[in-house]
Amino acid sequence: MSPLLFMLEVGVLGVAAGIAGALFGLGGGMFLVPALTLLFHVNIKYAIGASIVSVIATSSGAAAAYVRDRVTNVRIGTMLAIPTTTGALSGAFLAGLLSPRWLYLIFGLLLLYSVVPMLVRLGAPLADAGPPDPLAERLGLTGSYYDTAAGQHVAYTARRIGVGSGLMYFAGLVSGLLGIGSGIFKVLAMDVAMRLPLKVSTATSNFMIGVTAAASASVYFARGEVNPLVAAPVALGVLVGAGIGTRLMMRLGTGTLRLLFVPLIAYVGVAMVLRGLRP
Repeated sequence: MSPLLFMLEVGVLGVAAGIAGALFGLGGGMFLVPALTLLFHVNIKYAIGASIVSVIATSSGAAAAYVRDRVTNVRIGTMLAIPTTTGALSGAFLAGLLSPRWLYLIFGLLLLYSVVPMLVRLGAPLADAGPPDPLAERLGLTGSYYDTAAGQHVAYTARRIGVGSGLMYFAGLVSGLLGIGSGIFKVLAMDVAMRLPLKVSTATSNFMIGVTAAASASVYFARGEVNPLVAAPVALGVLVGAGIGTRLMMRLGTGTLRLLFVPLIAYVGVAMVLRGLRP
């Protein structure tokens, strides 16, 4: 395959990953790393390096648009970044002490279990009504956004801050320990546990992932694991895809977005369980 054709095909792959990343609040590495290694036979170190760069591109394209449209809750994202980062550091430390096999099984089963509350919330309103959370109100963890699909302004308040922070710690832990993106765990924590609207969860997850990736990208650059022939077309494709994904997300109804998200959770959960069962 000629270098030009390779870069073109990898760029198309980046577009698809960018759309998925913007729609679901994922970094895109879940799709990029397996595709680059299995389809294009890229060395896994360069694939991971390109994935890290693509996450920054996703954040630049999607998170910036969501912040501009006031869908991202920067205050909530900043607060939750603390337990997530702590978890990532813990995971990196424990990586040499624990067998990842059981963790794949545990987190895979947790993901499959989380499909149930997601399905229950298919018909849920854009923002859950309920008793106010005193801690959330004290910290100012409230907000509103305009939902284009519903044609209305949606006000919300975060709930169960302690539970959400604990889940964010585990999201960081699985990321640091298993070397996978934790965007799917972040969205689940905000949507299911903290009762944030799914669009706010997705947008805030994009914001948080970009901040984390920017910090780790320097390590990959320093180790020479960012190959421009791979990373550049991927990043450009992801940037284009993220722009498409943001427009799609704002036009999709929350129920439709949740319907698309549930099969993705189930797929990742099954994949992690199978990985854990592998001898």
